Amino acid sequence: MKRTIKDLANLKGKVVLLRVDFNVPMDDGGKILDATRIRTELPTIKYLIGQKARVVILSHLGRPEGYDVRKSLWPISIYLSKALPCNVSFCNTVIGDEVKDRIKMLREGDVLLLENVRFYKQEEKCDMKFAREIASYGDIFVNDAFGTAHRKHATNYALARLLPNAIGFLMEREINNLTKILDNPKRPFVAVLGGAKIDTKIKILEKFIEKADTVIIGGAMAYTFLKALNIEVGKSLVQDDCIEVAKNILLKAKELGKKVLLPVDHMCSIGKSPKVYTVSKMLPNMTGYDIGPKTIKLYTNEIAKAKEVFWNGPMGMFENSFFRTGTHAIAEAIAQSKAHTSVGGGDTVATVNLFNLGKKINYISTGGGATLKFLEEGSLPAVEVIQERMR
Repeated sequence: MKRTIKDLANLKGKVVLLRVDFNVPMDDGGKILDATRIRTELPTIKYLIGQKARVVILSHLGRPEGYDVRKSLWPISIYLSKALPCNVSFCNTVIGDEVKDRIKMLREGDVLLLENVRFYKQEEKCDMKFAREIASYGDIFVNDAFGTAHRKHATNYALARLLPNAIGFLMEREINNLTKILDNPKRPFVAVLGGAKIDTKIKILEKFIEKADTVIIGGAMAYTFLKALNIEVGKSLVQDDCIEVAKNILLKAKELGKKVLLPVDHMCSIGKSPKVYTVSKMLPNMTGYDIGPKTIKLYTNEIAKAKEVFWNGPMGMFENSFFRTGTHAIAEAIAQSKAHTSVGGGDTVATVNLFNLGKKINYISTGGGATLKFLEEGSLPAVEVIQERMR
């Protein structure tokens, strides 16, 4: 097991460089639209300030190309100042004399939030000179940014190679929960997988064919599976180059005796018409955008029998209210389930929040790509580089 902040002794007065994932949605005026990722980080920050550490927070926001005031972390410092029982300050840079001076001014138990690390091209290039400069400011590195742990960047990977290190509470919870899903799920275990494209989900599909008892497939990627079975899908989105992949996944499921559920009816439209058609068989001029009522019943009945459920990916084009019914129904079924339920992925978490179901889900992963990568491979680069706990 990796070292956690509980394994770190005598943090009093130490400068802790804490990498977090404050990549939260904001409007152009700097209003935070969803503070979930900030709230889930507070226990780690509160523990460190309770240990009288001097906490310097590093985070990214979006994918800016150079400085972009709309991607500044300054509004997050305001949120933290209201949420934490300590002095919170903000520095509008990440390296240089100003950062050094601001850190020298920190008192024990204070927090300093640095500017968006992705304003620097050296971050995503994992530039070691950039990382060494930042490392020189601190005594200990703590990585709690699970959402970026699948990437080798300067402030989540390189810093761990340069300083004594550990993971925070959020990272620990993510790893423990996802490891249980991989190694010891309750049975029956149902995996619900949606989204648009198979090519981004091949490994996770293959993994769950092995691990789960039932795999439920929705979203646009279901149409590639249906076409692989020679079922008419009209003008629905199909990845023709993944049809053989779909066939192999279905064949593997059959060999392993696993159940794969695919849509049996659809909510469609024709051309640009706003009219929605609910059909069991699509016509060549139809495009499918959501699962139909028979499929909803089929899927929700299977979820009701489960003791473990993992969900990633919407069942249709949920951002359009005309085609939100299927995703909403599945979200409700999972929320009402007596199973242990986990949700991962940006769109899926957004869906849960949209329907105000977060409190009814046992575990909501803060990672998108990181969640899938961990489930696919059982490890992540920015976690592997952390020191092992002393036995």
